[in-house]
Amino acid sequence: MSVFTDRLSQRFQTLAPDLRGYGKSHPQGDFQMEDHLTDLEALLDRFNIDRCLVLGWSLGGILALELALRSPQRFSGLILVATAACPRSNHPPVSRSDLVCTGIAGIVNWVVPSWQWNIETFGRRSLFRYLLGEQTPTAYRYLASDAVSAYLLTSKAANRALNRALKGGYNRLEDLERIQAPALLLAGANDCHITPQSTQETAQSLPNSEYRCYPNTAHLCPWEIPNRILEDIENWLDRYPEIFAARSQLFPQQP
Repeated sequence: MSVFTDRLSQRFQTLAPDLRGYGKSHPQGDFQMEDHLTDLEALLDRFNIDRCLVLGWSLGGILALELALRSPQRFSGLILVATAACPRSNHPPVSRSDLVCTGIAGIVNWVVPSWQWNIETFGRRSLFRYLLGEQTPTAYRYLASDAVSAYLLTSKAANRALNRALKGGYNRLEDLERIQAPALLLAGANDCHITPQSTQETAQSLPNSEYRCYPNTAHLCPWEIPNRILEDIENWLDRYPEIFAARSQLFPQQP
Protein backbone atom coordinates (compact mmCIF):
# COMPACT_ATOMS: atom_id res chain seq x y z
CA MET A 1 0.00 0.00 0.00
CA SER A 2 3.04 2.30 0.02
CA VAL A 3 2.07 3.47 -3.48
CA PHE A 4 -0.83 5.24 -1.72
CA THR A 5 0.44 5.96 1.78
CA ASP A 6 3.82 7.47 0.84
CA ARG A 7 1.97 10.41 -0.66
CA LEU A 8 -1.36 10.52 1.17
CA SER A 9 0.30 10.34 4.59
CA GLN A 10 1.66 13.83 3.91
CA ARG A 11 -1.93 15.11 4.29
CA PHE A 12 -3.70 12.49 6.39
CA GLN A 13 -3.13 10.00 9.15
CA THR A 14 -2.91 6.67 7.34
CA LEU A 15 -3.03 3.10 8.62
CA ALA A 16 -2.05 0.23 6.31
CA PRO A 17 -2.36 -3.01 8.29
CA ASP A 18 -1.25 -6.44 7.16
CA LEU A 19 -4.38 -8.58 6.93
CA ARG A 20 -4.43 -11.79 8.93
CA GLY A 21 -2.09 -14.28 7.26
CA TYR A 22 -0.45 -11.64 5.07
CA GLY A 23 2.83 -9.83 5.56
CA LYS A 24 3.93 -9.86 9.19
CA SER A 25 0.50 -10.82 10.53
CA HIS A 26 0.80 -14.52 11.33
CA PRO A 27 -2.41 -16.55 11.81
CA GLN A 28 -2.98 -19.09 14.55
CA GLY A 29 -4.44 -21.90 12.45
CA ASP A 30 -7.11 -21.61 9.76
CA PHE A 31 -9.56 -18.73 9.58
CA GLN A 32 -12.45 -17.43 7.47
CA MET A 33 -12.57 -14.29 5.34
CA GLU A 34 -14.98 -12.74 7.87
CA ASP A 35 -12.16 -12.76 10.42
CA HIS A 36 -10.44 -10.01 8.44
CA LEU A 37 -13.41 -7.76 9.15
CA THR A 38 -13.32 -8.50 12.86
CA ASP A 39 -9.59 -7.76 12.90
CA LEU A 40 -10.00 -4.45 11.09
CA GLU A 41 -12.82 -3.29 13.33
CA ALA A 42 -10.71 -4.16 16.36
CA LEU A 43 -7.84 -2.12 14.93
CA LEU A 44 -10.09 0.91 14.52
CA ASP A 45 -11.28 0.48 18.10
CA ARG A 46 -7.70 0.23 19.30
CA PHE A 47 -6.86 3.60 17.74
CA ASN A 48 -10.17 5.12 18.90
CA ILE A 49 -11.19 5.86 15.32
CA ASP A 50 -14.93 6.44 15.21
CA ARG A 51 -15.10 7.54 11.58
CA CYS A 52 -12.72 7.23 8.65
CA LEU A 53 -12.35 6.79 4.92
CA VAL A 54 -11.36 3.34 3.72
CA LEU A 55 -9.29 2.54 0.64
CA GLY A 56 -9.25 -1.02 -0.69
CA TRP A 57 -7.43 -2.59 -3.63
CA SER A 58 -8.58 -5.92 -5.07
CA LEU A 59 -9.47 -8.16 -2.10
CA GLY A 60 -9.09 -5.09 0.10
CA GLY A 61 -11.87 -3.42 -1.87
CA ILE A 62 -14.25 -6.27 -1.14
CA LEU A 63 -13.38 -6.02 2.55
CA ALA A 64 -13.92 -2.25 2.39
CA LEU A 65 -17.42 -2.82 1.02
CA GLU A 66 -18.15 -5.36 3.74
CA LEU A 67 -16.96 -2.97 6.45
CA ALA A 68 -19.21 -0.23 5.09
CA LEU A 69 -22.18 -2.61 4.95
CA ARG A 70 -21.55 -3.68 8.55
CA SER A 71 -21.18 -0.17 9.96
CA PRO A 72 -22.18 2.48 7.39
CA GLN A 73 -22.04 5.25 10.00
CA ARG A 74 -18.37 4.54 10.65
CA PHE A 75 -17.08 5.14 7.13
CA SER A 76 -17.23 8.59 5.56
CA GLY A 77 -16.06 7.49 2.11
CA LEU A 78 -14.75 4.62 0.00
CA ILE A 79 -11.95 4.41 -2.55
CA LEU A 80 -12.14 1.08 -4.37
CA VAL A 81 -9.40 0.03 -6.78
CA ALA A 82 -9.63 -2.93 -9.18
CA THR A 83 -12.42 -4.55 -7.21
CA ALA A 84 -16.14 -5.30 -7.40
CA ALA A 85 -19.16 -6.30 -5.36
CA CYS A 86 -19.74 -9.14 -7.85
CA PRO A 87 -16.23 -9.77 -9.21
CA ARG A 88 -15.85 -11.48 -12.57
CA SER A 89 -12.69 -12.69 -14.27
CA ASN A 90 -11.78 -13.45 -17.86
CA HIS A 91 -8.23 -14.62 -17.20
CA PRO A 92 -6.93 -16.98 -19.91
CA PRO A 93 -5.75 -20.50 -18.98
CA VAL A 94 -2.29 -20.66 -17.40
CA SER A 95 0.35 -22.77 -19.16
CA ARG A 96 3.57 -24.33 -17.88
CA SER A 97 5.49 -21.83 -20.00
CA ASP A 98 3.64 -18.98 -18.26
CA LEU A 99 4.72 -20.27 -14.87
CA VAL A 100 8.36 -20.80 -15.92
CA CYS A 101 8.66 -17.35 -17.47
CA THR A 102 6.97 -15.75 -14.45
CA GLY A 103 9.44 -17.39 -12.07
CA ILE A 104 12.44 -16.33 -14.13
CA ALA A 105 11.14 -12.80 -14.72
CA GLY A 106 10.34 -12.36 -11.03
CA ILE A 107 13.70 -13.60 -9.77
CA VAL A 108 15.74 -11.62 -12.31
CA ASN A 109 13.68 -8.49 -11.65
CA TRP A 110 14.21 -8.89 -7.91
CA VAL A 111 17.99 -9.00 -8.48
CA VAL A 112 18.09 -6.34 -11.22
CA PRO A 113 14.88 -4.28 -10.95
CA SER A 114 13.40 -2.85 -14.15
CA TRP A 115 16.02 -4.41 -16.43
CA GLN A 116 14.55 -3.83 -19.87
CA TRP A 117 16.10 -7.02 -21.29
CA ASN A 118 14.34 -9.09 -18.65
CA ILE A 119 11.05 -7.30 -19.26
CA GLU A 120 11.23 -7.93 -23.02
CA THR A 121 12.63 -11.48 -22.82
CA PHE A 122 10.68 -13.02 -19.94
CA GLY A 123 8.25 -10.43 -18.55
CA ARG A 124 6.15 -10.14 -21.69
CA ARG A 125 5.86 -13.95 -21.84
CA SER A 126 4.99 -14.30 -18.16
CA LEU A 127 1.80 -13.93 -16.12
CA PHE A 128 2.85 -10.33 -15.52
CA ARG A 129 1.36 -9.57 -18.94
CA TYR A 130 -2.07 -10.13 -17.39
CA LEU A 131 -1.35 -8.01 -14.31
CA LEU A 132 0.17 -5.07 -16.18
CA GLY A 133 -1.33 -3.43 -19.23
CA GLU A 134 2.05 -2.09 -20.21
CA GLN A 135 5.38 -3.60 -19.18
CA THR A 136 6.94 -0.41 -17.82
CA PRO A 137 10.08 -0.03 -15.67
CA THR A 138 8.00 1.85 -13.06
CA ALA A 139 5.68 -1.12 -12.59
CA TYR A 140 8.58 -3.56 -12.44
CA ARG A 141 10.21 -1.49 -9.70
CA TYR A 142 7.10 -1.99 -7.59
CA LEU A 143 7.14 -5.70 -8.41
CA ALA A 144 10.71 -5.91 -7.11
CA SER A 145 10.24 -3.75 -4.01
CA ASP A 146 6.77 -4.88 -2.89
CA ALA A 147 5.33 -7.82 -4.80
CA VAL A 148 8.05 -10.42 -4.14
CA SER A 149 8.03 -9.92 -0.38
CA ALA A 150 4.22 -9.84 -0.29
CA TYR A 151 4.05 -13.13 -2.19
CA LEU A 152 6.62 -14.83 0.01
CA LEU A 153 4.95 -13.65 3.23
CA THR A 154 1.45 -14.80 2.27
CA SER A 155 0.57 -17.76 4.49
CA LYS A 156 -1.01 -21.03 3.40
CA ALA A 157 -3.89 -20.30 5.76
CA ALA A 158 -4.59 -17.02 3.93
CA ASN A 159 -4.59 -18.80 0.58
CA ARG A 160 -6.95 -21.47 1.90
CA ALA A 161 -9.35 -18.86 3.28
CA LEU A 162 -9.37 -16.99 -0.03
CA ASN A 163 -9.87 -20.15 -2.08
CA ARG A 164 -12.83 -21.21 0.10
CA ALA A 165 -14.41 -17.80 -0.37
CA LEU A 166 -13.90 -17.88 -4.14
CA LYS A 167 -15.59 -21.26 -4.39
CA GLY A 168 -18.58 -19.94 -2.47
CA GLY A 169 -19.09 -17.04 -4.88
CA TYR A 170 -19.70 -13.42 -3.93
CA ASN A 171 -22.40 -10.95 -4.94
CA ARG A 172 -23.38 -7.93 -2.85
CA LEU A 173 -24.75 -5.71 -5.61
CA GLU A 174 -28.28 -5.65 -4.22
CA ASP A 175 -27.03 -4.48 -0.82
CA LEU A 176 -24.97 -1.52 -2.02
CA GLU A 177 -27.86 0.95 -1.85
CA ARG A 178 -27.33 0.92 1.92
CA ILE A 179 -23.96 2.66 1.46
CA GLN A 180 -24.63 6.38 1.14
CA ALA A 181 -21.04 7.58 1.59
CA PRO A 182 -19.19 9.03 -1.44
CA ALA A 183 -17.26 6.39 -3.36
CA LEU A 184 -14.53 6.55 -5.99
CA LEU A 185 -14.02 3.41 -8.09
CA LEU A 186 -10.93 2.97 -10.26
CA ALA A 187 -10.24 0.21 -12.79
CA GLY A 188 -7.69 -0.81 -15.41
CA ALA A 189 -9.20 -1.26 -18.86
CA ASN A 190 -7.25 -4.49 -19.45
CA ASP A 191 -7.86 -6.04 -16.02
CA CYS A 192 -8.72 -9.72 -16.51
CA HIS A 193 -8.56 -10.64 -12.79
CA ILE A 194 -11.51 -8.40 -11.85
CA THR A 195 -12.94 -7.01 -15.06
CA PRO A 196 -13.54 -3.27 -15.40
CA GLN A 197 -17.12 -4.08 -16.37
CA SER A 198 -17.73 -5.61 -12.93
CA THR A 199 -16.13 -2.59 -11.27
CA GLN A 200 -18.36 -0.26 -13.28
CA GLU A 201 -21.39 -2.35 -12.35
CA THR A 202 -20.47 -1.85 -8.70
CA ALA A 203 -20.16 1.91 -9.22
CA GLN A 204 -23.61 2.02 -10.81
CA SER A 205 -25.07 0.20 -7.79
CA LEU A 206 -23.60 2.64 -5.26
CA PRO A 207 -25.85 5.70 -4.72
CA ASN A 208 -23.04 8.28 -4.60
CA SER A 209 -20.11 7.11 -6.70
CA GLU A 210 -17.69 8.06 -9.46
CA TYR A 211 -16.05 5.57 -11.82
CA ARG A 212 -12.83 5.94 -13.77
CA CYS A 213 -11.23 3.44 -16.12
CA TYR A 214 -7.63 3.85 -17.23
CA PRO A 215 -6.65 2.68 -20.74
CA ASN A 216 -3.69 0.34 -21.27
CA THR A 217 -3.57 -0.69 -17.59
CA ALA A 218 -4.62 -3.81 -15.72
CA HIS A 219 -5.06 -5.15 -12.17
CA LEU A 220 -1.88 -3.48 -10.90
CA CYS A 221 -2.80 -0.08 -12.37
CA PRO A 222 -1.62 1.84 -9.24
CA TRP A 223 1.89 0.54 -9.97
CA GLU A 224 1.62 1.37 -13.66
CA ILE A 225 0.41 4.99 -13.44
CA PRO A 226 0.83 5.93 -9.76
CA ASN A 227 1.01 9.69 -10.26
CA ARG A 228 -2.15 9.90 -12.33
CA ILE A 229 -4.14 7.72 -9.95
CA LEU A 230 -2.95 9.64 -6.90
CA GLU A 231 -3.81 12.95 -8.54
CA ASP A 232 -7.31 11.67 -9.31
CA ILE A 233 -7.72 10.47 -5.72
CA GLU A 234 -6.54 13.78 -4.27
CA ASN A 235 -8.80 15.78 -6.61
CA TRP A 236 -11.75 13.62 -5.59
CA LEU A 237 -10.95 14.08 -1.90
CA ASP A 238 -10.77 17.85 -2.38
CA ARG A 239 -14.29 17.81 -3.84
CA TYR A 240 -15.67 16.06 -0.75
CA PRO A 241 -14.38 18.01 2.27
CA GLU A 242 -17.26 16.61 4.34
CA ILE A 243 -15.46 13.26 4.34
CA PHE A 244 -12.97 14.74 6.79
CA ALA A 245 -15.32 16.99 8.71
CA ALA A 246 -15.23 14.96 11.90
CA ARG A 247 -11.84 13.58 12.86
CA SER A 248 -11.62 11.23 9.88
CA GLN A 249 -8.53 9.30 8.94
CA LEU A 250 -7.55 7.68 5.67
CA PHE A 251 -7.48 3.95 6.30
CA PRO A 252 -6.10 1.82 3.46
CA GLN A 253 -6.25 -1.94 3.27
CA GLN A 254 -3.85 -4.37 1.74
CA PRO A 255 -4.81 -5.97 -1.58
